[in-house]
Amino acid sequence: MTADAVLAAPGRLAGIGRAEVEEFLYREAALLDDWNLDEWITLFTEDARYYVPCNDAPQGDAARDLMLIDDTMFRLRARVERLNSRKAHREYPHSNTSHQIANVRLGEVEGDELTVRAEFSVWRFRAERAMCYVGRYTYRLRAVDGGLRIVMKHCMLSNTTLRQVSDVAIIL
Repeated sequence: MTADAVLAAPGRLAGIGRAEVEEFLYREAALLDDWNLDEWITLFTEDARYYVPCNDAPQGDAARDLMLIDDTMFRLRARVERLNSRKAHREYPHSNTSHQIANVRLGEVEGDELTVRAEFSVWRFRAERAMCYVGRYTYRLRAVDGGLRIVMKHCMLSNTTLRQVSDVAIIL
């Protein structure tokens, strides 16, 4: 079933279109830029996964390839806890970030999940340096309790090297 059919399909995703998905993604970006990580994590389902493959294998599979980040909900909660504390030395004090999202495209609906793709640039400002992460998001979203939730967030970096940005200490 295509995303256009979502609008007419009965069920939990019925009535959700591009505008609602874009608003959801913009809300996620705002929460990250405001460092409101406690609210940001509530956008995820309990079975969620957040991952960032290495930039030398952007289509990498966590089952066989090294990942920069491969978080289940358990690890994602631990990441948020660490970033909210002084233990995240690379992010204390927090960087200023600007998450920008473009070219949002609704994909296939499989069961109760909608695939969404979007281009991103995330600017990070820290210690008189400006760094930019560029790439493509692929989300799987699920309707839960009348709102959208993230089942999977895959961040495929277009940066061919991390030398300019030094690391991925922020949440993309």
